[in-house]
Formats: sequence, structure tokens, C-alpha cells
Amino acid sequence: MDIKLRDIEIKDLNDYLYWNHPQREFHKFNGPYFKKETEKELQLRVINLQSRLEKEEINVLGNKKIIANAKNNEIIGEVNWYWKSKETDWLEVGIVIFNENYWGSGIGYKALRTWIDMVFNIFPQIKRIGFTTWSGNQRMINLGEKLKLKKEAVYRNARVVENKYYDSVSYGILKDEWYNINYEQNEIEH
Repeated sequence: MDIKLRDIEIKDLNDYLYWNHPQREFHKFNGPYFKKETEKELQLRVINLQSRLEKEEINVLGNKKIIANAKNNEIIGEVNWYWKSKETDWLEVGIVIFNENYWGSGIGYKALRTWIDMVFNIFPQIKRIGFTTWSGNQRMINLGEKLKLKKEAVYRNARVVENKYYDSVSYGILKDEWYNINYEQNEIEH
């Protein structure tokens, strides 16, 4: 299936609210050790997005893009980037597939591969991109390995989920490695 990464639009807001509801399944895997938004906080955030979109602001999600089905424009999830250290041009990316109907279909691979390309283009000065997950999120670990990112760090017993300790696991790739791997991958696909 083809996907696209795009900005959120007013017509997306009801679906965005639905898919981000605090009871959605993805919250069990996407940083479950962080404080979650309440339903009321989510509603206020979506109202704020609507107000900004009605004023014709662009890029209201800032460092995030919607992952959408290219055929029907349905929201699938979201990608993001954030600074670990702006002073040293160190940033990380993230991904979440809100819609469980798309889990296990390769969407995460396509979306994160596209997103890493985009982020390297947005920030040509950066030398590396990373992401961090936890040892209880095997899908994200598998995604990092499939994308040929290197496991760079394991922080043992650093995350607590449902009173159980898990490791924090960090992956990364240098820009030159990324372009070499993707050049080879494109050669294989064609």
C-alpha cells in the first residue's frame, strides 16, 4: 500500500481525535512510561489545532507529519523529530501507527524510511539521526533493525511499565551510512 506524509488538515481533526484517544491500543507501546494526555487535554489540543487551521496557519503540528493512506487519505499514524541536543545537531525521530488495522503491514518501515530521508534534507547539517524505544516494544526494535540502524545504547532497567522494569534502547545511523544503505536498497528494488 502507498502512503504519504503530510500536514494535518481541518477535515482530519475528528479522526485525529478518535485515533489519539487515551484508550487506544498504541498507547501501550508508544512511551507508556510517560504521562499520557487526558481525554480533556486531547480535546483542547484538537480545538487549538482547529483554531490555528481556520486562521490558515500551515504546519500546525510543527515537527510532526501525518502518515496517510495515499489512496483514500485515511489517517494511519504520525512521524516526528525532536532535538536531543540542538547545540550539537543531534536529533531523533519517532513514529506511531494509531490505526491498529495497519499494524504489521510494513507501513512503519515505509513511513520511517521516507521520514528519515526528509529529516536529513530538512537539516542538511546533521550527521546522524537516532530513535529510542523500550525493550517491551519489539515492533519498534524490529523496525530499527530492518532499517539497518545500529543499536548504539541499552540503558538497563531504565523504564517502568506496569510495575515492571524494561531497558531503554537507542538506535542511530550516520548520514553517509543511511545514503549508502538506501542507494543499495534502491538498486535491489529496481
